[in-house]
Amino acid sequence: MQAAELFEQAIKPPEVARRLRVSLKSAYQWHQLWRDGGREALASRGPSGTRCRLSPRCGEKLAGYLDEARPPTAGWRTRCGPHRGWPR
Repeated sequence: MQAAELFEQAIKPPEVARRLRVSLKSAYQWHQLWRDGGREALASRGPSGTRCRLSPRCGEKLAGYLDEARPPTAGWRTRCGPHRGWPR
């Protein structure tokens, strides 16, 4: 909603992009939305993309597998001895 407030103050998209640290393209898209539909047009519509197709049970199983596959955070052993971090 910060963008809407700035547009209402007649601040141009390049300045909105600079102030909000977004791309110029995003600022111009927001400005077009704001011009066409006002403040409501800039309201969040939630996360984009497709929803996860895994069932909750499958998601929990996958998380368990990933936790098992991950090595401990420090001092795990390799075939060459204890791991002390990556060489530089």
